[in-house]
Amino acid sequence: MSRPSLFDPSEEHRALREMVRQFAERDVWPQAQAADRAEKFNRALFRKAGDLGLLGITVAERWGGAGMDATAAVIVHEELSAADPGFALAYLAHAMLFANNFALNANDALRARVLPKVVSGQWVAGMGMTEPQAGTDALAMTTTARRDGDDYVLNGAKMWITNGCVDDTTLGDCFLVYARTGEARGRAISSFLVEKGMAGFRLGQRIKDKLGMRASPTAELVFDDCRVPAVNRIGAEGESSLHMMRNLEIERLTLAAMSLGLARKCIEIMNQYATDRKAFGQSIRSFGQIQRHIAESYAQWMAGRSYVYATAQALDLEAGGQRLDSDGVKLYCSTMGKDVADRAIQVLGGYGYVGEYHVERLWRDAKLLEIGGGTIEAHQKNIAAELRRVAVLR
Repeated sequence: MSRPSLFDPSEEHRALREMVRQFAERDVWPQAQAADRAEKFNRALFRKAGDLGLLGITVAERWGGAGMDATAAVIVHEELSAADPGFALAYLAHAMLFANNFALNANDALRARVLPKVVSGQWVAGMGMTEPQAGTDALAMTTTARRDGDDYVLNGAKMWITNGCVDDTTLGDCFLVYARTGEARGRAISSFLVEKGMAGFRLGQRIKDKLGMRASPTAELVFDDCRVPAVNRIGAEGESSLHMMRNLEIERLTLAAMSLGLARKCIEIMNQYATDRKAFGQSIRSFGQIQRHIAESYAQWMAGRSYVYATAQALDLEAGGQRLDSDGVKLYCSTMGKDVADRAIQVLGGYGYVGEYHVERLWRDAKLLEIGGGTIEAHQKNIAAELRRVAVLR
């Protein structure tokens, strides 16, 4: 039995990492380049993740999940992202943005009906918060939900929705959608389970030709007098801004874990290449310029990894108010991952600029992590706001 560590604090966590790494290396890595080039979501692979019990990693066992903690979620995202960040992003939208949020906030009747299909991978799920004119300022959303008898009527659109579609013409299966149910900013936000096939719900467009994360499907969702049964409302009317803010904490933590995974893969690739590549009669790893790229990448990756896992072990999935470090890890690791990928391309030179060695794909994927789930500018603002109330750091 291995000794516990910051990164594998229990035998259960260590076993999870070994299982996910085997899955990533055996099944996810071999398809990553082709999925990126085809901009194709691998639904069969997604079902395999469901068979392994990964799609409900933080969902209670009574609803078919694994019932694990934030550290487990970080492990899964780190390992999947080391193979294919695009696939990992689709996983995050399903397992964190939908399943984790839904399991915490929905009632038992909804949990019993929906979660078994979601955690098995039978349904592909996502979350609708961002709009064409409301991104970082999520509380400025204009999508509305008006009560009409036993239903709510939704009108508006959601943009940049991961898992919004599974191919060019087919919607994902279910979504947790935020909408305005009153006039007061923030307190008037409610959330709803919206399912494929509901009248007035349609795919606006599949967004293609993205810089990176091409294996992760992105779409616009449109609601034209979409009728949603009132029983599909999540929690009480007007309280979902709290759900949103709480779930942003695990979202940002796992996005940071994705940066760890892709950075690790880039370090492995550049380290091996620096040994194999010869110039001027010797391995290029003997040159100081190359040593700097490798050494700085490793040190920054380990610093980010330690920060992420320390934050994960302190994060309570059922509580809120943990924004300082969930924003902090995302701020640091998103730029760290991009910088490490950039150094890997530099070490590989021309080979790094083409797809064969994968680092150009990882570099393209890395950029989104400075934008999605909160921009680095938003994290800077949030961290400064949190620190305004702190006199002494301990």
